[in-house]
Amino acid sequence: MIKIAVASENEMVTEHFGHCLNFNIYDAENKQIIKHESIPNPGHKPGFLPNFLNDKGVNVIISGGMGGGAVNIFNEKGIEVIVGAKGKAADAVEAYLQGALKSTGSICHEHKHHDQCGH
Repeated sequence: MIKIAVASENEMVTEHFGHCLNFNIYDAENKQIIKHESIPNPGHKPGFLPNFLNDKGVNVIISGGMGGGAVNIFNEKGIEVIVGAKGKAADAVEAYLQGALKSTGSICHEHKHHDQCGH
């Protein structure tokens, strides 16, 4: 089984990982989603969310954009990072499971210029 988290605004993939409204968490087996839950973002503190999601057993994180610090922590934990995703969270997970979703490497370097993230 694989556990995939999507940084979301309700059902849509968000551009801003740390400031997302919620995480949609999908359990998948044999490329099929078998369970879905939505958990609220517990709060943005540097380094907190990657550890929080790791503790939940997440194997893959999907987001529109993400800061380099978070990417590094996910990498250290062996969690695959997919950034540059858009649209509905469930569609992004389906695309990932089919091997069609690839990370664009859209890393946010300057949080103060967050409006330029992903462009």
